[in-house]
Amino acid sequence: MLNPIISLHSARALHLAAQGLLTPMKRQARPDDVMAAIERMGLLQIDTISVVARSPYLVLFSRLGHYQPAWLEQALASGQLFEYWAHEACFIPIDDFALLRHRMLAPQTMGWKYSQAWVDKHHLAIEKLLQHIEHHGPVRSADFSAGKKGNNGWWDWKPEKRHLEVLFTAGQLMVVERRNFHRVYDLTQRRLPSWNDEAHSLPPAEAQQAMLRRSCRYLGIFKAEWLADYYRLKQVKPKKMLAMLAEQREILPVRVEGLAGEFYVHQSLTTELALAEQGKLKSSVTCLLSPFDPVVWDRRRVLELFNFDYRLECYTPKEKRQYGYFTLPLLHRGELIGRVDAKMHRKPGIFAVISLHLEPGITLNKRRCQDISQAITRLADWHGAQQITLGEVPAQLATAWRQWRDENA
Repeated sequence: MLNPIISLHSARALHLAAQGLLTPMKRQARPDDVMAAIERMGLLQIDTISVVARSPYLVLFSRLGHYQPAWLEQALASGQLFEYWAHEACFIPIDDFALLRHRMLAPQTMGWKYSQAWVDKHHLAIEKLLQHIEHHGPVRSADFSAGKKGNNGWWDWKPEKRHLEVLFTAGQLMVVERRNFHRVYDLTQRRLPSWNDEAHSLPPAEAQQAMLRRSCRYLGIFKAEWLADYYRLKQVKPKKMLAMLAEQREILPVRVEGLAGEFYVHQSLTTELALAEQGKLKSSVTCLLSPFDPVVWDRRRVLELFNFDYRLECYTPKEKRQYGYFTLPLLHRGELIGRVDAKMHRKPGIFAVISLHLEPGITLNKRRCQDISQAITRLADWHGAQQITLGEVPAQLATAWRQWRDENA
């Protein structure tokens, strides 16, 4: 039996369907929708840059529309989520704690995130800190006085912050809440009193297989080379596992027009795949994506699947930037058509569109201009902006924006 052949546009739609970006939410978001969105993605990456909204809030907004960011903190504080290193630092459903526990039990494998030399040198102070938390409750790094500041990054953290970080990486502490987005740490044994490593932890090989299987579902459509990045796995050889999953019909082999290689679709998208084969699966979402959205966090995958060559330039010297400090990929009805450099000026209540660059070959029509205008307006309204300013944007969009704004005033 020949494998189904689908168009590249349909392949993109299948991936967006898996990620919750096929159609906009048709009702007002509720607190439970935050967990549903995270469970659908598997991971919600954490980043602190806040020129627009911090990344985890923006990723959720792209899927839920107007919602309360406090719902994310409430999910963490209530124990529905935990934080750990997955793709990078991520919010993860608590049911997946066993999936990451083997990393905590072997922190020496975590690279820069853990320093055994630091632990050996400061073991008495670290033990004293653990005793303090045991007797006095959760702590923040801010609860300890700052040391001398330097310019060497991680190595200039005050000792207590480094103690907390190594204990977090080693799984002895968990983040039990966020206060103004600052971590609050408590003992893992207090957060998860019934947890038993011998009874509940997964062996590394079993955990890796489980992460790969989850990645199949979160990506929706994929090739073998795309799987390892989702959980940042190393030395992965998934083809034997994929053959088994294909035999069990957990994944379905497909061919994608214009793309080389063997592709698979997860069985959870069987209905969507049938529509894709008929050319009837379409995305109707227009939104600005976080640079750390799962759709774009694997730069090689997004280049291959969406023909979108993207990189974050906030760490690039200003004079060498091509598009801007914190550009947000612009998703429009199944395509990544451009990038927006934006900034929310919170005190005056101004949402500034510094620039909008379209991809080569992208043209603007009335519907596209309206979709972009509405997407930017929704994002600005969610921020509570009183005004939107346009900087370097295509003239046709600026004209359409003014007309659309006047019509909807």
